[in-house]
Amino acid sequence: MKVSTRGDYAARALLSLALHGDERPTSVKEIAERTDLPQPYLEQILLSVKGAGLVRSKRGVGGGYVLARPPREITLADILAAVDGPLTTVMDEHDHCEGHCVLQEIWVWVSDDMRQRLEGITLAELVERTRVGHPEATARTG
Repeated sequence: MKVSTRGDYAARALLSLALHGDERPTSVKEIAERTDLPQPYLEQILLSVKGAGLVRSKRGVGGGYVLARPPREITLADILAAVDGPLTTVMDEHDHCEGHCVLQEIWVWVSDDMRQRLEGITLAELVERTRVGHPEATARTG
């Protein structure tokens, strides 16, 4: 499974909000500048994550976006699902052609493993890793 550009951008935007969570609402322009993401595309992505209940927006002067839940309650799986739909494994019927059913089982296993890992990584954990110099993200425990 490959993470889409939308999913990557959404994760980067919400991580930025989590890193600056004790501050005032953050404008799309500020998030775009912090993350080096294109502002028009970021606006669409933030509308998607708002629709999924991950962020709230405030209009007017001093307005912008804030996380709708504490960072420890938002997982990477939540963020990816908000912009790309639920993380599901598409499984055709087994056709029993020369090992194809074995490969299908592997694809399901890999997809399920990735989904479980993404469900176990919260924004709070990403904030902590970022602040300590992000030691190898692949050396995940738990």
